[in-house]
Amino acid sequence: MRSSPKNARTRGPGSTREAVCCPGFGESSESLIRPIVRNLSGYVPGEQPKIKCLVKLNTNENPYGPAPEVLAAIKKAVDGRLRLYPNPTAERLRTKLAQYHGCKPENIIVGNGSDELLALATRAFVEPLSGLTPKNGSSEQRPATLSLSRYTVQFLQPSYSLYPVLAAIHGAQPKAIALGDDFALQSLSELEAKNWDFAAALTYITTPNAPSGRGCPRDELERLCGAQKGVVLLDEAYVDFADENALDLALRYPQVLVSRTFSKAYSLCYLRVGYCVGHPALIEALDKIRDSYNVNGLAQVAAEASLDSLDYYRANFRRVIASRQFLSEKLADFGFEVCPSQTNFIFVRPPAFPADVWLQRLRERKVLVRWFSAADVRDYLRISIGTDAEVKKLLSAVRKILAAS
Repeated sequence: MRSSPKNARTRGPGSTREAVCCPGFGESSESLIRPIVRNLSGYVPGEQPKIKCLVKLNTNENPYGPAPEVLAAIKKAVDGRLRLYPNPTAERLRTKLAQYHGCKPENIIVGNGSDELLALATRAFVEPLSGLTPKNGSSEQRPATLSLSRYTVQFLQPSYSLYPVLAAIHGAQPKAIALGDDFALQSLSELEAKNWDFAAALTYITTPNAPSGRGCPRDELERLCGAQKGVVLLDEAYVDFADENALDLALRYPQVLVSRTFSKAYSLCYLRVGYCVGHPALIEALDKIRDSYNVNGLAQVAAEASLDSLDYYRANFRRVIASRQFLSEKLADFGFEVCPSQTNFIFVRPPAFPADVWLQRLRERKVLVRWFSAADVRDYLRISIGTDAEVKKLLSAVRKILAAS
């Protein structure tokens, strides 16, 4: 029989393990959390409701499912291989993507959604501000001439709300540069006047932009990328619904990365697959710090099959674009101010009521859209493009709301 260690506590009536369980013998659990995390405002994803028969137009999901060949490939892969680890570098998928984009596999890294790659870029290219803190109690101060650029994550605003969160998690310096009232990408001189940092360690540009949906002309992006000294990551999550793309810039400029995703255009949100294209040195840096086996095997199979079914998806792109045009025109007829869109959603300023009131009144009619509380976008709603039937239900709800007013 195993004997108890000397002076060990015994559990019996009235005994307690409080001293063992409580950190620091009485300190709160919060004291164990890094201050930078304690004070963090995390990214807020779109609502995933459980209401039946809801028209869900709030998270920019593709209204049309994956190609039948993709579903068949996934089902075929559900076999004994599930006990094995997937290919750690997504080699087959990277080879297919390289053929698709006219580059080499070493120009590509695959991630658990493009969000993972955005986070890796922050960690790989940006110094945390903690590096500015004097060490060992030294009174030495940071030289006034030392630039904050290498500690800076720069982005336009409004844009993807994950960017400042990634900067905060890493302990970097976030730098938001406001877009104009039309949400268009501004000229170099206009950006410079707004204190744009051309030496920022990492600059994120969503193209086409979100949440506005506005496209960024490739030539303007090239001028900006050419002027930038640090890494520029062009986030092309919605580019399949746009008139043009800027992927070639990642293969021409050593400081440019382009990220893409299989979520939006290829209907694979559930499996989380994204990728980055860029110079092999940048790709290698990202690869060094990614998680091992970061993309599951079924996701790799699905993405590979998607690239073999491009005709199916391109037909869906055209359907979404046609629906986007139709919905934009109809809402404009109802008095909505509609921003020009190159994505699978539209950004609108509604009439008659504030946008947050419209959010609730549409929800009461089982139509869910997205509203953001930030001051620069709180007057707008973001509406994902749905099927023809979903678009009709949205328009019917809008008509009834205006009639009741």
